[in-house]
Amino acid sequence: MHSDWIYSSYAAPQAPAAQVHPLPAALEQWQDPQEQGDYFDQIKVTRVGYLVWSQFPVRVYAQPAPASLPLVQEKWPQAVDQAIQAWQAYFPLEVTTDPNQADITISAVDPTQRSQGRVRSAETRFKLYVDNQQRLSHRCTIQVRANQTETYIAAAVRHELGHALGIWGHSRLKTDALYFSQVRTPAPISARDMNTLKRVYQQPTRLGWPVQQSSETPASPAEP
Repeated sequence: MHSDWIYSSYAAPQAPAAQVHPLPAALEQWQDPQEQGDYFDQIKVTRVGYLVWSQFPVRVYAQPAPASLPLVQEKWPQAVDQAIQAWQAYFPLEVTTDPNQADITISAVDPTQRSQGRVRSAETRFKLYVDNQQRLSHRCTIQVRANQTETYIAAAVRHELGHALGIWGHSRLKTDALYFSQVRTPAPISARDMNTLKRVYQQPTRLGWPVQQSSETPASPAEP
């Protein structure tokens, strides 16, 4: 599952025009000789265009599992690492231990805690901001319900990372990692997943391009 989370701490910045960024080397080199197709028609376009990254590597931070889930604490690091490594074979990701440097943050959610509210099996959200080089940028947060087996945790993180990397939609085939529903035997990253991701990165976006700030006084951060 995934959902939008738009958040701006700037007063009426003038959004940059949508343009196409150069492909990261890994996507540039990706080829599918068997031409297995894609599900690009299922990808949602946000108000800023396609959710692509333009500064590499994209930095990922995994929060420790909560102390309220001691059994999850044992399997969480390995499951998350497995999911990150799966995408690292195709996309420039770097693990960071500094949450302040992270582009993508992954956390485990204890569904028994009432403070968490209604918890889906997993979801990805994003927020917009203007970076120190005055570029329109975004960060992603991934939350995974952690009372699952290590296999399902890894599959959920792998799926949600696909969203965070730019596949803001779902496949209708069970053989794709971005299939819309949880299945008994989770699929690895498929050629169709990669074909879709590559097409996303060939599209124009407002992300990663400089904004022109309004002359108005900046407003206080808006609540998501």
